Amino acid sequence: MIIADGCIVAIDYTLKAEDGSLIDTSEGDEALLYLHGSGQIVPGLEAALLGKAVGDKLSVTVQPDDGYGPRRNDRVLTVPRSSLPEGETPEVGMQLEAVGRRGEHIVLWVTEVGEEEVTLDGNHPLAGQTLFFDVEVKSVREATEEERTHGHAHGPDGHHHH
Repeated sequence: MIIADGCIVAIDYTLKAEDGSLIDTSEGDEALLYLHGSGQIVPGLEAALLGKAVGDKLSVTVQPDDGYGPRRNDRVLTVPRSSLPEGETPEVGMQLEAVGRRGEHIVLWVTEVGEEEVTLDGNHPLAGQTLFFDVEVKSVREATEEERTHGHAHGPDGHHHH
């Protein structure tokens, strides 16, 4: 079976930065399981996997526009510490969730912590970076009706978060 929209795909991957440093890997862990065509992985990698089959190995370079997007300075803001949720002690690297003007959920990363203010960044930490993936396709199968309805893969034991 080849990878197409609506397939459940398992991949082993290694992700590196331009300087060759390791960003993430599935090595020593379970393969990444996703529903192809649902936007669960970066668009450039998803496009490169289309039409591949079990056992295929590929190296994929993903430009920022097909990864986490370009870095946008208008997504960086400095707020008073008092505007953070009560009891929240901000630390660099921490993720916070906010609600946007249209009710959408926005993930913000704490990038600086001062005495009175905190700098939050709405860019993904990998925004603006070229990504280098080494991938091996481990399995491909049709999604179940439940997986299609839920819009994501369920592991071998089903899932437990609904």
